[in-house]
Amino acid sequence: MQKRLHRLAQISVVVTLCVIVLGAWVRLSHAGLGCPDWPGCYGKLTWPGQATEITVANEAFPERPVEVDKAWKEMVHRYLAGALILLVLAVNWVAWRGGEATRRFRGIAGLILGIILFQAALGMWTVTLKLKPVIVMAHLMGGMTTLALLSWLSFRSRPAPFGQLEPVPLKARDKRPLVIFALLILVCQIALGGWTSANYAALSCPDFPQCTGQWWPDTDFREAFTLVREIGVDYEGGVLDHSARATIHLTHRIGAIVTLLVLLSTAWITRGVPSMRSGANLLLLGVCVQFTLGILNIILQLPLPNAVAHNGVAALLIVIMVWLLNRTVPQT
Repeated sequence: MQKRLHRLAQISVVVTLCVIVLGAWVRLSHAGLGCPDWPGCYGKLTWPGQATEITVANEAFPERPVEVDKAWKEMVHRYLAGALILLVLAVNWVAWRGGEATRRFRGIAGLILGIILFQAALGMWTVTLKLKPVIVMAHLMGGMTTLALLSWLSFRSRPAPFGQLEPVPLKARDKRPLVIFALLILVCQIALGGWTSANYAALSCPDFPQCTGQWWPDTDFREAFTLVREIGVDYEGGVLDHSARATIHLTHRIGAIVTLLVLLSTAWITRGVPSMRSGANLLLLGVCVQFTLGILNIILQLPLPNAVAHNGVAALLIVIMVWLLNRTVPQT
């Protein structure tokens, strides 16, 4: 049963990565409100495609005429997210029916189920609250949290070869505080990236390395980082002025430099531990690719493939960091 749980967790990790990347594609192609209702789309389980269906949908939702190219993207994302919920339910079923072999995994399996159900609620609120930035950012972070926990479950549930648990060297255990610190820095930077995207601030500084020709343009931190705003406002396209958006963008840039330095240092230090070397090498490669993608987002004016890849590599960095953390903790 543990082997079955491990395989289910692995599949769930892959599907979660796909959901995150697809969600980024939906958001960055401005299809987040492609369906103005939830869980259906213009009152349908699929989306309006025929001329008569579109006419009926437009009459029912006159404030948001049907855009088929956006509607189908949003619904495909919902279908895949629904499949992930079913997978997590299966993970819980195996964890609770597996006897002693899977008993220790029941807590994390239940936690993942609770988080992903809350994720579904956040997905609904993303639509009903019209892309409210704090909800959009929370939805992203919920996805990353789900990915991290499923990755941890996948790594921890891997059956030991020949029934022998692999010992954790003391040098690896000593690196645990560093890995945890680096993971927290990465999480904060991803949250900043989510806030940047949710407030449509990615192109508020269209040049690099300066911002609108200045090293430090006018900023407004109070307005930029006000999390709770009024309900009923359509936040599509953003509501902040340029100085607030530039503040968010600059903060994300500074965070990117800090994250780059911390993750590079972590990768370099953990390379000295043989059991962590492969993950450390992947971290070195991943953080360099991610930083480059971030710069290209600015220089190339946020091309969709590049921007989606930026989100995808961030998710992969989470998986790598969880793998490194796993290598510092003995199996139980």
